[in-house]
Amino acid sequence: MVIDHKKIDLFGKSFIQKVVLKPPFEYTFPVSEQACFLYMLAGEMQYQFDDDHINIPANYSLFLNCINSGKQIHNSNSNSNGEIVILTFHPDILKKVYARELPPLLQRPRNTISNLSGEKINNDFLIQKYIEGLLFYFENPSLVNDDILILKLKEIILLLSQTRNAEAIQVILSQLFSPATYTFKQIIEAHLFSQVSIEELARKTNLSVSSFKREFTRLYNDSPANYIKTKRLEKAAGLLLASDNRVTDIAFDCGFNDLANFTRSFHDKYNVTPTNYRLKARQ
Repeated sequence: MVIDHKKIDLFGKSFIQKVVLKPPFEYTFPVSEQACFLYMLAGEMQYQFDDDHINIPANYSLFLNCINSGKQIHNSNSNSNGEIVILTFHPDILKKVYARELPPLLQRPRNTISNLSGEKINNDFLIQKYIEGLLFYFENPSLVNDDILILKLKEIILLLSQTRNAEAIQVILSQLFSPATYTFKQIIEAHLFSQVSIEELARKTNLSVSSFKREFTRLYNDSPANYIKTKRLEKAAGLLLASDNRVTDIAFDCGFNDLANFTRSFHDKYNVTPTNYRLKARQ
């Protein structure tokens, strides 16, 4: 239930909102070409996409695009009201503000294949102070003008580019300007030999872990862990024969981050250690 709602527009479109919600509440995001930054001032919310749930407590935030459907926030457990500040990023307004050149955060990252559409941002002191500054304008709306709002837009873009989540935010924002939907298999093949976990691959495909595993098994007729490990070991076996690289380097190049685990897995598959596999082949 909405108790209070205040809004500030930029160029005729919603830019900043402050919403006070009384639990239980639920909001499903409509499909649209925009991205949203949601900052939890007080209380907490749960972000749900597919069957994945992420808690967003006070002073934490959520960044997401609304190009895909199925995303919602809700809260049914808290006894206290939730207060949320929402900043909306419209691609046409961003192009107008950055008429000469889009900043790096709005450009598509190189060599990044991902359908990621949501990212939780941890408590960040500078963003917290930025949000506190925005509250002043809700209390003094007569002082608001387009020039100030453009500065606030550029400021949040700069702050987001300096967070530890900048890479994920760049992927999400860039989709507004050069949308590209990658297939499930394209994402898997692109990261097959990278040192990424199943959880990270699920995020890159914009699925929960359980949905990712189901989709993987349907497409590959194998579990993600077993298929990925098998492919990495096969590549490692080929490199052991085709190169003089150290076993340690080959292990890391094939996506293993632990030499002992690589050696054990290699022995389980080929009944010989990597070193002896290379020696036997050359003899």
